[in-house]
Amino acid sequence: MADRMSTRDAYGKALLKLGETNPRVVVLDADLWTSTRTQKFREKWPERFVDLGIAEQNMIGVAAGLALEGKIPFASSFACFGARGWEQVRVSVGIAHVNVKLAFTHGGLTVGEDGASAQMLEDLALWRVLPGMVVIVPADGVEAEKATLAAAEHVGPVYLRFGRSSEPIIFPADYDFRIGKAAKLRDGANVTIAACGIMTARAMEAAERLSAEGIEATLLNVATIKPIDRDAIVEAAKATGAFVTAEEHQVNAGLGGAVAEVLGLNHPVPLEMVAVQDSYGESGTPDELLEKYGLTVDAIIEAAQKAIARREKRDTILIS
Repeated sequence: MADRMSTRDAYGKALLKLGETNPRVVVLDADLWTSTRTQKFREKWPERFVDLGIAEQNMIGVAAGLALEGKIPFASSFACFGARGWEQVRVSVGIAHVNVKLAFTHGGLTVGEDGASAQMLEDLALWRVLPGMVVIVPADGVEAEKATLAAAEHVGPVYLRFGRSSEPIIFPADYDFRIGKAAKLRDGANVTIAACGIMTARAMEAAERLSAEGIEATLLNVATIKPIDRDAIVEAAKATGAFVTAEEHQVNAGLGGAVAEVLGLNHPVPLEMVAVQDSYGESGTPDELLEKYGLTVDAIIEAAQKAIARREKRDTILIS
């Protein structure tokens, strides 16, 4: 396995495995098969591939029809363009709980130079609000491939968010990905850091640097935003009493919002969110954009320190 891989590349790799093992799998694309990495599936099984052109709403309708006929369609596009089909997903896929997989690439700021119009930072909010929709943001190529395979086995609608940039491989080849389960990557008593997507690797580095300062963090990779792993989140909150979330998404209604809902209903603790602060992106290299919009290792460390300080202040007030 390469040391780095984009999750969109891993998606393309997983489709080839599904093509070999599951004849029910079909792939749809909206004129972006080279970029979404569905091209190799298209070349190998052209009879199981449909290019709908730049017509994402129609793609969702066709996917729903294929699913109702027993197929397992993976509808592919860029995350920003696929969102055009939200109404069709709600009505044609969601209400009837149709077995369609939305596999959208180019999520987040790391789309880079293509700029704000292509940098989808609102998709987790859009898709997790739909009843019955599974929402997954893989952290690396291994998890992306396994999540795609798991989505094919899951009965019901799934949203998979993949990225453009090449990111570090975190997980071993035998990693056991399960929908709805967070992966604990580190144990610590002082603070919990929950991350998804590209931010998991940065959270791992932040946890190592915090440890060097005497602060031990529990680290959760929360790839499944919905259904979120409530038990893992509550258990970590009870153990550490302070929480940080890190995601390549708007601060509103993504991973941070989902964690806040769990904590608010079950075990409130100080929570800090590392995310894009209610802003659109702009053109730039991925590293430049992550730095400008505060999605960095340093930002995670600062958030952890702030969450701990808030917990200590709260505890002092309660004792007094």
